[in-house]
Amino acid sequence: MANVFVALGANLGDPLQQAHEAITAIAQLPLTHITQTSPFYRSKPLGPQDQPDYLNAVVQINTGLSPLDLLSALQQIETDLGRVRKDQRWGARTLDLDILLYDDIVMNTEILTIPHYDMKQREFVLYPLFDIAPQLVLPDNTPLSSIIKNVALNGMTHWSS
Repeated sequence: MANVFVALGANLGDPLQQAHEAITAIAQLPLTHITQTSPFYRSKPLGPQDQPDYLNAVVQINTGLSPLDLLSALQQIETDLGRVRKDQRWGARTLDLDILLYDDIVMNTEILTIPHYDMKQREFVLYPLFDIAPQLVLPDNTPLSSIIKNVALNGMTHWSS
């Protein structure tokens, strides 16, 4: 079983409900079980600022699915929960599920990059990840604790409904 961290983000509809439904769906994937879920955070949008704040979290899972099979399953969950893929980068969305880390695998294909290509700069990924894995060391041997020291919260707060 692989140890995997999945980032969750939502800012359309009812983000809290979307998050709970996504976590439930992830838990129902074959050969997969959730080991931890971070607290929920509220963060400003990364892209256009004329959109609602995001709810962000990180889920740790153990899975027997391959990285590409897991990606396919997560994209199906996004679709099932109402995500419509548009050409706008960093636009508003009902749900975004990204594989951050998959064991110590490093891969870069046209459809999947592990570790997630920009996770070291994103407070809305790093802080929830740190909440559930403070001793984590990334595949490049960088401790998560040393990365987080250099990334500001940028106004991010815990989510309150």
